[in-house]
Amino acid sequence: MDSFLQHPAFQGGVAPFVAGLMVAAVLGRARLGGLAVAAGYAVAIALASGVAFSPLTALRKVALLALAAPLAGIAIDFALRSGRALVIVVAAVCGALTVWVFWSVLQHKVPAEAALLGGGAALYVAWLVVATMALSAAPVRAGAAALVLGLGTGISAILAASALLGLYGIGLAAGAGGFLLWQMVTGRTIAAGATLTLSVGLAGGLFGASALFLAKLPGYVPIVLALVPLAARLPVPPRFPIWAQAIVLSAYCFVLAVLAFVLTRQGVAPPA
Repeated sequence: MDSFLQHPAFQGGVAPFVAGLMVAAVLGRARLGGLAVAAGYAVAIALASGVAFSPLTALRKVALLALAAPLAGIAIDFALRSGRALVIVVAAVCGALTVWVFWSVLQHKVPAEAALLGGGAALYVAWLVVATMALSAAPVRAGAAALVLGLGTGISAILAASALLGLYGIGLAAGAGGFLLWQMVTGRTIAAGATLTLSVGLAGGLFGASALFLAKLPGYVPIVLALVPLAARLPVPPRFPIWAQAIVLSAYCFVLAVLAFVLTRQGVAPPA
């Protein structure tokens, strides 16, 4: 039993998926079904590395912000009036926090390299926050983007030699899978809101940036993954049932994930 609980497939896939599905089922009517994604990666973090914040390493800062993201999302959904200006402010804050997360790495770089890496990572996270929050009112599209962004980031991180970050990303994808599956089975959408989309943008962005800083992820792979939320906005026939919409939108996004896998594999492969 212990070996099953410690198996990566359980820690990053099975347990996060079950958690996400349960949250979507129980909290969906309360407009909190978007917590399914955060539940997925929170379970993955807890099982794979444990929840500890001292000493506050870069990876623990990532976990801290990922766990705080859904709380900020709930505040936006229930207490604030969401709009373009608010999204831009939130994205800018997330970008600044990204620099804080990786400051211990950046301060050992020459200034030009630190500016390039830090600015690029901040821009990547900020963009994902903006792009995913634009899907807040479209739960099937948001779920498909979350599913593939998590999967693309997670498998790319594994290929880039970070199994732990891979589990984090796949946990995000598994939680999103639970969120999507509940809608597909019931035939009814449940609110995504900032509760889901901010979690996806910030956590997914930080997981990918971590693979860039702390593993061997090629710098051009996040550019491909940054297009996933745009792919989730591609048209689907309006008369399609929810289950068909979810499949088609996920397929659109998955093309980019496959490209990310190929580029990562090529980028980390030893020269012939």
